[in-house]
Amino acid sequence: MSRKTQGNIMLLITSLIWGSAFVAQSAGMEYVGPFTYNMSRNYIGFVVLIPVIIIFKRINGQTEPSNLNELLKSNKYSVIGGICCGIVLAVASNFQQVGISMTTAGKAGFITALYIIIVPILSVLVFKKKLPKIIWLCVLIALLGFYLLCIKEGFSISTGDFLCLISAFCFSLHIIVIDYFTRYKTSGVLMSCIQFLIAGIISMIFMFLTETPTWSDIWDAKITILYAGALSSGVAYTLQILGQKRTSPAIATLLMSLESVFAALFGWLILHEVLSTKELIGCGLVFLAVILAQIPLPSNTKKDGATS
Repeated sequence: MSRKTQGNIMLLITSLIWGSAFVAQSAGMEYVGPFTYNMSRNYIGFVVLIPVIIIFKRINGQTEPSNLNELLKSNKYSVIGGICCGIVLAVASNFQQVGISMTTAGKAGFITALYIIIVPILSVLVFKKKLPKIIWLCVLIALLGFYLLCIKEGFSISTGDFLCLISAFCFSLHIIVIDYFTRYKTSGVLMSCIQFLIAGIISMIFMFLTETPTWSDIWDAKITILYAGALSSGVAYTLQILGQKRTSPAIATLLMSLESVFAALFGWLILHEVLSTKELIGCGLVFLAVILAQIPLPSNTKKDGATS
């Protein structure tokens, strides 16, 4: 199995976990505020990855650093990357969570999904990357699919819509930041662990400033928080970092955009929500876009390998 295929499978599993966590996240918001929820899940993701880091080090025969200074020196880019990713992740997830509470789920889903086209645009404008034409075609097909899947009413910009739009830009930046730091010799698990600690701290600050959480409320939401923290945060975001090391950011965004499709499917399986014909067509278009992005064309295969 090629390195790129491994990365694509990791990102596919990531989108599957994120999609399945949709039910848990929706239920959790019935008990706690958005900042409390994000703080809890990020701290759980941080704690879950600590033993994983230790196990990975032992498997690879690495010795534990004797002090914090040695840890920072031996994992310079992992630590810096984790801090940067954590800041961006905290901003993106909290803007999204607050925005969802102020707009409809359909609008929020479509606006957030705009990161699949924002990433390649930023890659071209900021990093001067050249992307294959097939990627642009896949982005347009996926956008059409998301529109059919998510939009159920007239589109207008409200405060919640605007916050979700900011979130989409932040998630795009999160993907690009990961792509930047994975070029160096970084530990994906350590980087992910640090980002959750930073995101948890930032979320906690805003929680104390804007919310009045109680331990009983958090305890009532424990199952949803544990699921989102351990799987959606701890496992999925780590797979995102590891997967992005092995494939291009443009293809990565298309694979991760399947989150909304899986969310709709799990809503149908678990919540017994019925997908309309329009929504099923939307799911099909997104899947088509992802499949097309994986097909190497003879005319640009060599070029794609150079630009990726």
